[in-house]
Amino acid sequence: MRVVFMGNPEFAIPTLKLLQKSRHDLLAVVSNKPKPMGRGRILKSTPVGQFAKENQIKLLEPDDLNEINFKNQLKNLEADIFLVVAYRILPEEIIGIPRHGAINLHVSLLPKYRGAAPIQWALMNGETETGVTVFQINKKVDTGDILVQEKFPIHKDDNMWTLGSRLCKSGAEIIIDAVGKIEDGSIEILKQNIEAVTLAPKITKKMRRINWGWSAMKIHNWVRGLSPYPSMFTILNGKKMKVFKTFVKKSSIRKPGAIINVTHDSILIGTGNNLLGLLEIQIEGKNKLSIEEYLKGSPLDKKWIFPDHFPYVST
Repeated sequence: MRVVFMGNPEFAIPTLKLLQKSRHDLLAVVSNKPKPMGRGRILKSTPVGQFAKENQIKLLEPDDLNEINFKNQLKNLEADIFLVVAYRILPEEIIGIPRHGAINLHVSLLPKYRGAAPIQWALMNGETETGVTVFQINKKVDTGDILVQEKFPIHKDDNMWTLGSRLCKSGAEIIIDAVGKIEDGSIEILKQNIEAVTLAPKITKKMRRINWGWSAMKIHNWVRGLSPYPSMFTILNGKKMKVFKTFVKKSSIRKPGAIINVTHDSILIGTGNNLLGLLEIQIEGKNKLSIEEYLKGSPLDKKWIFPDHFPYVST
């Protein structure tokens, strides 16, 4: 098949690498334009764009997907299919250019967790299972027909990074296999069940501040879902503290935000139900540290209290 690949972040690289090595013809890569980054404001390509440059693959970096010139470039490539992994929402006219349209890799079991943050919300909701879905793109986001779907377990110690890494590697194999099945006509199409739809909206800063009135398990799951980036945070002695790793300890103590106990490698905090143990944190302006490392250099007053906070209501 003659394929055009579209993507931006590191998450898309395993699929692009596998596509490059496959029997399919990789015609071009489409990615966002370089942006000024860092203190020097040096232009930096997306991971996908950088990979294309390093491997001498034709690269298109449009400002606007509706540009006539960009559309003509895509048409002139005469692709059979567009393969999309973590890119932008495609205009309907672009979706219709190749004879097999465009397909997307989504890291959830659609129709569950439609939206921008499916890995995060699966972890935040305490799911024990998720998966990847390859679907046909249409004009409404994440609503197209399912082409391939596969389930994967969520491990108790998973965070956004570990789970995402596994899903992007497995998903790469699944979507490349789907391209082959589309080519030989063996693909089986399944309509999404509208009644089973759940959403995974973009994570906002308001969602990220820890609410110590929640149960320890709920806070723990939210920490997992947002670690290592963008991370949950709280306030300790007037300074912002990011929280990356925690555990839950059963207890009848109900003192939300209070420091209950300090060991050599953990800090136990009261919540709405049970205690939350802090294991890895980052104080504003400092490096990320284990609690053991933090306590060696920073005295901790047990009288300090983490402010109770209720900015985001989640059921």
